[in-house]
Amino acid sequence: MSRLPDSGGYFGAYGGSFLHPQLQPVADEITAAYLKIKDDESFKEELAALYKHYVGRPSPVFRAARLSAAIGGADIYLKREDLNHTGAHKINHCLGEALLARRMGKKTLIGETGAGQHGVALAAAAALLGLECRIYMGETDMHKEHPNVSRMKILGAEVVPVCAGLKTLKDAVDAALRKRNEITEAFG
Repeated sequence: MSRLPDSGGYFGAYGGSFLHPQLQPVADEITAAYLKIKDDESFKEELAALYKHYVGRPSPVFRAARLSAAIGGADIYLKREDLNHTGAHKINHCLGEALLARRMGKKTLIGETGAGQHGVALAAAAALLGLECRIYMGETDMHKEHPNVSRMKILGAEVVPVCAGLKTLKDAVDAALRKRNEITEAFG
């Protein structure tokens, strides 16, 4: 199991990488950077320090006494990821992504969001590490999730309204991918 996935992303007969050909070079660049840095002690120490002092990890475990009593026989514990900075688990991977991007020499994080929680986490990570942040969000979702839009903007992110299609997450993803392709074509 320690050799899985293989270099093609497969776990035996399952898995793989199914990306648009224009995205494969980007995925390969990120993979190469990650493989180079994943065992770097300074990277791991910086990320661990951010988890502890910025995110508030490890997040606490809470014994849900009344729920345990209600179902009888089992003690139920809840892992309180909602107590992490920005209110969810999303900050965990956003910090790792932002640190990797900074080590790769990138200046801007581009993301997409539907409910806005991922955008808030990405904006927080970018602000912390001195990176620019651009978040694509469907116009419909922006109206429904206005508090998260405000949080992203307070954190310094540019929130780009997407007015195509149903104006929701799928359209935001498409817009972010189109922007990535435009940047690649312009700058190679």
